[in-house]
Amino acid sequence: MSLIFHCQGLEKAFGAQELFRGLSFSVFAKDRIGLIGPNGCGKSTLLKMIAGLEKADAGSISVRKGLVIGYVPQVAEFPQKTPLQILVEELEKSALAEYEKEQEAKTWLSKLGFFGEEILATELSGGWKKRLSLAVGLIHKPDVLLLDEPTNHLDLEGVLWLEKFLLREAKAFVLVSHDRAVLQHLPTKILEINPLYPDGLFQVEGSYDTFLQKKALFIEGQQEQERAIAGKVRRETDWIRRSPKARTTKSQARVDAALDLFQKHQDVQQRNTSKTAAISFAASERETRQLVVLKNVCMEIGLKPLFKQVNVTLAPGTCLGLMGPNGSGKTTFLKLLAKELTPSQGTIKYAEDLKIVYFDQYRDKLPLDMTLKEALSPGGDYVFFQGREIHVNGWCRRFLFSPDILGTPLKKLSGGERARVAIARLMLQPADLLLLDEPTNDLDIETLETLEETLQEFPGAVVLITHDRYMLERLCNLFLSLGDPEQVSLYADYVQWETVQSQKSQEETPIKKPAAQEKRISKGLSYNEKREYSLIEEKITTKEKELKALHAQVASAQNLQELCTKIAHLEKELEELYSRWEELASRLQ
Repeated sequence: MSLIFHCQGLEKAFGAQELFRGLSFSVFAKDRIGLIGPNGCGKSTLLKMIAGLEKADAGSISVRKGLVIGYVPQVAEFPQKTPLQILVEELEKSALAEYEKEQEAKTWLSKLGFFGEEILATELSGGWKKRLSLAVGLIHKPDVLLLDEPTNHLDLEGVLWLEKFLLREAKAFVLVSHDRAVLQHLPTKILEINPLYPDGLFQVEGSYDTFLQKKALFIEGQQEQERAIAGKVRRETDWIRRSPKARTTKSQARVDAALDLFQKHQDVQQRNTSKTAAISFAASERETRQLVVLKNVCMEIGLKPLFKQVNVTLAPGTCLGLMGPNGSGKTTFLKLLAKELTPSQGTIKYAEDLKIVYFDQYRDKLPLDMTLKEALSPGGDYVFFQGREIHVNGWCRRFLFSPDILGTPLKKLSGGERARVAIARLMLQPADLLLLDEPTNDLDIETLETLEETLQEFPGAVVLITHDRYMLERLCNLFLSLGDPEQVSLYADYVQWETVQSQKSQEETPIKKPAAQEKRISKGLSYNEKREYSLIEEKITTKEKELKALHAQVASAQNLQELCTKIAHLEKELEELYSRWEELASRLQ
């Protein structure tokens, strides 16, 4: 496998904040890399450096001659032009003729699900802007694609589509993501940037599960190393404290070696001290068994019905996952529960004095000119949490912030840091019902796992919107499926919902088949083409049966990544067969 680029000794800092030091790794053709690490470790900055948008303070990036790099940013900004115009402009410097540029742009728009050119890119939803970003990144046919949090603000269906699309279209990629299911299914190698490691980077060939196993072994070994060094440090400390024998001095070489050992012990000890945000929601002392009861609830926006006849009871211990594509009404449903909207029909009954806390997907309730101190401690220098006062300096450290940056405005914080601020504010409010709209966006994996553990222990009810399949499976004991206003269904677990959706997909969007017709051998075809045409429908039927069998295995597959790869390859083969069939059929006389 050929090398496409190599990073050697990369360093980057912003002011006094060092992101990483001495990073070295290589990327080869056909590599599918998942890049992970805690918030603020420099993942996005590293992608920009590889893409040539940011310069390293030290170190170098060596790329293969003629290498084409595609880059999909975390947040894309587009001008007031149609997607077609934007893609054609991307091809402005290419050698293609004008009509070829437009055709190429239309081809990529079709691949990404766009059907028209009339809408402006500025009017697209977050999910469709992400698709357009992918088109911009891929239209130059890059040798490697760099993707920064591509699943943020996508619905679950969008994430599943993205997985299949990348497997089919990207030659190689480096993917920054905190979505553990995506990391399990897509990458063939995981790289973590983390001061936990001696070189600041840990690389593992294989899936995310394989990475976790090897990381656990590494940490165990490093902790054992710390214990072994600690024993030597005690002996050397005791030796240094003892007075030398008469008329002798201590060996300077041993003293120097001891000082080196002390430094090594301090370094290992510091690496083994992991930091995670301390998350714990404050619950009320309520004992009511029914917190919220929805009866025959219907909701319309304008003339568009979103859902009808919803009947759900939320009790302490209920964790309801809201499922459905973007626009199906998931956020609207949360706003109904939060009393920000009124249902078109039906009733919502609340327990007396019910305390509701709402986590907003877009963090709109956090003004960006507000300082970190004002956001974390609205009442002054102290916060009141779980019956006691905590100084703002201690409170900010719980969420991995240094007291030195309390005067920093929120607009200068990363998306993950703002998410931690939002969670910190929620924790100050006693709650019976937590409404969480995409709480996983921008959070690193360690914070995600802490959040999950906290929600498992929360005694009230939780209503959750997320595309994070790990979180859905781990937390939710009830699922409400939206999307079809006439059929709103409840499911007991994620696998049940996924199985039903897979069956619906096969029933509603069957693979397009060639129209039945008499096989006529035409003088317009050569002998070999006549033979090919007479056999092609049989090949298509065989491939469709294989594809249907693979789809049936999805719900129970142990190696889902391998299965998705097979499905993607088979779908591509079918597309090629259909294209060839249509070409031969058009030449029949």
